[in-house]
Amino acid sequence: MPFIIVKANRIAAGKPQLLIQLLAQPSALALLALLVATALAALFLRNQLARLGIATLTIAFLIITLGLVSTAATPAGSTVARITPGGAFWVLLAVIGLVISDALVKLRLSPWLRVGSLALYAALLGVIFKSGLLDNLSIMKEYANNTDKFWNEGLGHVFLALGSVAIAIILALPLGIFCYWQPRLRAVVLRALSLVQTIPSLALFGILMLPLGYIAAHVPFAATIGVKGIGTAPALVALVIYSLLPIVANTVVGLAGVDPSVRDAAAGMGLTRRQILTRIDLPLAFPVILTGIRIVLVQAIGLVTVAALIGGGGFGIFIFQGIGQTANDLVLLGAVPTVFLAFSSAVILDAVIDSIRGQRA
Repeated sequence: MPFIIVKANRIAAGKPQLLIQLLAQPSALALLALLVATALAALFLRNQLARLGIATLTIAFLIITLGLVSTAATPAGSTVARITPGGAFWVLLAVIGLVISDALVKLRLSPWLRVGSLALYAALLGVIFKSGLLDNLSIMKEYANNTDKFWNEGLGHVFLALGSVAIAIILALPLGIFCYWQPRLRAVVLRALSLVQTIPSLALFGILMLPLGYIAAHVPFAATIGVKGIGTAPALVALVIYSLLPIVANTVVGLAGVDPSVRDAAAGMGLTRRQILTRIDLPLAFPVILTGIRIVLVQAIGLVTVAALIGGGGFGIFIFQGIGQTANDLVLLGAVPTVFLAFSSAVILDAVIDSIRGQRA
């Protein structure tokens, strides 16, 4: 597999270059030595901290080497040439990432140390980006051409994801409580929400365009506040609908998992049903409910990309523009930050959940 692909322009067929062909570059030779060291450490080294350090150094040098060889491969004076990471780079990135993940798991870091590790890796990546070493990479050239749009769409992506999850929590939490109290209602609601989950996201966006378009045309001030057939409104409504099931289901499961003897003791102390719910049930069920929120947030971050097709904005704009223009680097400009957002959200919420559970253990 090629380590880099050299293109005359963003849509031209590329010329692949293997890592072994780049060994004339000192950085490529050093990277090869580090890859060997990482493989040996993963196989034979039992000290997890040492394994983590070697793998971290290797993954940082892998990215730095990619920048250095892309600079060397760029024709002098060319402004349209594109240097794209090849399959070998992505495979090495994934494998070294697995070594790092394995070492972190075996180190049994506390929840907030895991968040700290994520912040350190993000900071390391930020320093490499800021240094200018990667400026000749095709994805960075696409970023340079779309800097303002990238950050505007990024903010829109985060707004849609967080906004839909916040609305879903407001709706799903009381619905989950009522479903727990009323078993007949629980069966109907969970089946209905499960049915909604089977509808493809793009189809649901399309279904919502008609009623929202009608509301915008016939309800006073609806269009003024942003309700219309395309854009943010149908995207937000669809994301909220998709987010309901995990939160409702986890609320029911969390409340059902509370020890009945705890409720009996609270009732014996004179607490009302409402007080038992707010002081006993919800605090004890909170880690399970938060697990559902984590699922929903990661799901929403991914689904927002599809919302770009109906004018919802977000990083999906770059993905679909790239597909339409046969520009894979533009696709990566939208896909990479989406994956990073989803991964970071999962790590942070997992840390919060484990921290709460640890305090009660």
